[in-house]
Amino acid sequence: MEELYFVGQILLAIFLGGLLGWQRQGWHKPAGPRTYALVTGGSTMFTILARFGFGSLSGGSSIAAAIVTGIGFLGVGLIFHRENHVEGLTTAAGLWMSAAIGMAVGLNYYILAVLTTLIIFIVLVIDDQKFRANKALKSVEIET
Repeated sequence: MEELYFVGQILLAIFLGGLLGWQRQGWHKPAGPRTYALVTGGSTMFTILARFGFGSLSGGSSIAAAIVTGIGFLGVGLIFHRENHVEGLTTAAGLWMSAAIGMAVGLNYYILAVLTTLIIFIVLVIDDQKFRANKALKSVEIET
């Protein structure tokens, strides 16, 4: 019966990650709902296994460190330098954050996971291109 509870945790994590990925897909970014869902679900499962699967041999902090490192490695593959700007940083950081959300679910910090997902969703919705365009427009207006 305990394993069904774990499956519920993984499903929650997949939902939360999928929500973030859905937002990224709307912006036509390379990592969408499936990628985010897999990252959150996987980090939840690794966290659950670290807590309950190894008994007294559990090295929870080393498992957590391995998740952070592994997702960092995945994120590196998303970052590209093109001409005079870098692409993929937000997507890589979003995946890194979604791994943390998955770990929170695996540790039964549901409110933390849900509220963090909502906060990150809002952060991702903010269009920094508009801020840059407005800033550039204002500097042009000031100079003329």
